[in-house]
Amino acid sequence: LPGPPFTHQQTPRKMVYYGQTSCEQDTERYLDVVKYVFSCYKKEVPLVINTMGWVKGEGLLLLIDIIRLLSPSHIVQMDVCDWKAMPPLTPEHVHFSAGLHTKGKQQSKCKQLGVGSMESWKYSEGEDMSAPQHKLLYVHPEFPRAGVAGEARVHSGILRDMSILGYLGHLQSPDIGAVLPLHSLVPYQVPFNAVALRVIHTDVAPSNIMYAVNASWVGLCCIPEEVRCQTDGPVLLTQTPVCDCLGFGIVRGVDMEKKLYHILTPVPPENLRLVNCLLLGNIAIPNCVLVGQQGIEGEIPYVTSDYNYSI
Repeated sequence: LPGPPFTHQQTPRKMVYYGQTSCEQDTERYLDVVKYVFSCYKKEVPLVINTMGWVKGEGLLLLIDIIRLLSPSHIVQMDVCDWKAMPPLTPEHVHFSAGLHTKGKQQSKCKQLGVGSMESWKYSEGEDMSAPQHKLLYVHPEFPRAGVAGEARVHSGILRDMSILGYLGHLQSPDIGAVLPLHSLVPYQVPFNAVALRVIHTDVAPSNIMYAVNASWVGLCCIPEEVRCQTDGPVLLTQTPVCDCLGFGIVRGVDMEKKLYHILTPVPPENLRLVNCLLLGNIAIPNCVLVGQQGIEGEIPYVTSDYNYSI
């Protein structure tokens, strides 16, 4: 709360790199990620769960899945004055409604006819008898157009770029002085066969994988299996793992002769020793990083004006 998130970033206790700005394409992996992160919660302190803003259609069904999965004690629901698409998320509504990947509990016929008592809820044998018991705190604004999304997508993109730039700021010297461009910083050299590689959001042919990875934002991750490679690499994963992410980096170059990735990252060396997997998602390096490379004459690396927009 002291200000925008990019001004006071902290290392999370547990993090997974999902690799996309929306979970629409792969909701099952999204739920797997939520379960994985939630598993490290030891209930020693209260936990506030900030759900996402996708609450229409499948997004609402996914939200019901998440509520069912995490069993919160309270739900704070902020409505919009002139938008009635979302029902109040009462314990009864969550109990009986089908989610995207979970089923709602069946009601007996007498319950549906309006005979309202707990005894009339019908359960099959072996089924969980406890209905959700959360308390719903429902906030309903009285003035029109409160909470209308409008330009939220544009704003979220700008804030995401600011977060990435704030993160990359940790690469700079703490002494107040000139900000060094990224191409002036010394990268880590990582052998191809030391880390496994996976593109999360799309299929890339193995022959093109280095074109995809070069000059890209990557999650520096740790998979439980040891990375073994008989050749010089690269080591390619066939499925996207749900695993710990220890931080992020930029692959600022690929040396095909020496079989090395050149990676810039502010992650401390003691944590980098645990990294054995690079995940490449659909998150782009902010344009200003590539366009604003100082001290370069002629063409700027990785930036082209010779581009056919009709393709």
